[in-house]
Amino acid sequence: MILRQWFSGRLRLGRKSRTAAQRIGFTLVELLVVIAIIGILVGLLMPAVQSAREAARRMQCSNNLKQIGLALHMHMDIHKGLPANGNYVWSGSVVTATNAWSGMARILPHIEQENLFRGIDFAVHYNVQPIISSKRVGTFMCPSEVNDKGFGTDPTFGNKYWPTNYALNQGTWAVMTAKSAGMKKGDGAFGPNCSRRPSEFTDGLSNTLAVAEVKAFSNRLGGSSNVATFASPPPPPTSLASLSFGAFNPNSFGHVEWVDGKVHETGFTTVFTPNSRIRYVHSDGANYDVDIILATEANVGDTYAAVTARSFHAGGVNALLMDGSVHFTNSRIELQTWRSLGTRNGGEVASLIE
Repeated sequence: MILRQWFSGRLRLGRKSRTAAQRIGFTLVELLVVIAIIGILVGLLMPAVQSAREAARRMQCSNNLKQIGLALHMHMDIHKGLPANGNYVWSGSVVTATNAWSGMARILPHIEQENLFRGIDFAVHYNVQPIISSKRVGTFMCPSEVNDKGFGTDPTFGNKYWPTNYALNQGTWAVMTAKSAGMKKGDGAFGPNCSRRPSEFTDGLSNTLAVAEVKAFSNRLGGSSNVATFASPPPPPTSLASLSFGAFNPNSFGHVEWVDGKVHETGFTTVFTPNSRIRYVHSDGANYDVDIILATEANVGDTYAAVTARSFHAGGVNALLMDGSVHFTNSRIELQTWRSLGTRNGGEVASLIE
């Protein structure tokens, strides 16, 4: 009798345990509701997370420009002028480079790249020094850049060049007029054959652009195959319609060589406002945003360029002024204001400081 009662109790306890176990957990409907709620929360949080990440990248980009600004001022203090963006001579028939290295290469010691700088032989062209040109310099790259990769091929180092996201202000439109007396330079802060002193910035250091963001692997029209000389300076273009070019090569890029002093590699001009879309429709029907080059510094002819400041930051670009301050510049800035900021001695009153 006692044994029967004990077995009966265990049986009831087992049924209760199974019933309790069956009640623990979610039904399919409950599970689907939970998944839907989680999906909604993730959807709400992702924009905030992305926004925070972009804010951090933009801040790092700004810090890169501040380091470049300090390096430029250190160079100016030591050498009594800014670095030239390449050196060239006019022989009467051709332009030849005596030192094609960029201004960016010349400030390397001041951005903690002393060893890289010491490896450069400035008497030898950069294109035969891949041990230098293939190196990625972190200070020259914006963390938002989607093409942070090498360009060209080298049997030893893999890639031959590395791009840059920061370019020197070379003025409104004219970069260098080869046949003019003394190889006349442009009206910007930097240029070939010139080492600007602070006294040359009569508009004020706080009213003149020094460096702005550019996108790596920018498509370009013109260049070394588009050689021309001009009886009088051509006006800055308002569109591509007023210019004549040869065949467009979709694999012809600018801002892919931080070592190169030519304007389409380490320079920008203020023909167009930041992030302007200068569209070229290729024969295959594809649209390209392009930079415009009339001749190049290392060729026969005068050099004019519309190389636009661009970035992956929404709404504008980071820009460094000659006084060392960094400002986020809205893409909707007035064209005249942007061009005034591009000149060092135009007599204009323009400022990025609000």
